[in-house]
Amino acid sequence: MTTITTTCPKIEARSLHQVVLDLFESIAMQESALSYILCAESQKMKTALNMDGIDLCKLLEINDSATNMVHAVANLELVLKDKLEFVTNNLSYDGEGCCEANGNPVC
Repeated sequence: MTTITTTCPKIEARSLHQVVLDLFESIAMQESALSYILCAESQKMKTALNMDGIDLCKLLEINDSATNMVHAVANLELVLKDKLEFVTNNLSYDGEGCCEANGNPVC
């Protein structure tokens, strides 16, 4: 019998403060990416409406595609909302500019 072993990349230690900042940054970057996707869908619709000779069926197909993308983005927004709520609900603010997560200071 052959045993296969793999090594995982080493993850550097980070402070709780840095982890929280990284989570907020990842949420912001994902929000930005979703806004670019919605903007691209808008541009696609504008381009289609300005095309000569495009028929109603093709316009409806493009509209359905945009609708599906908006629904997918809305679902991802809910995931990001849950992620943000999880982070913020697990931090407490002491009123002096310091946060605490599970009893550990995050200053």
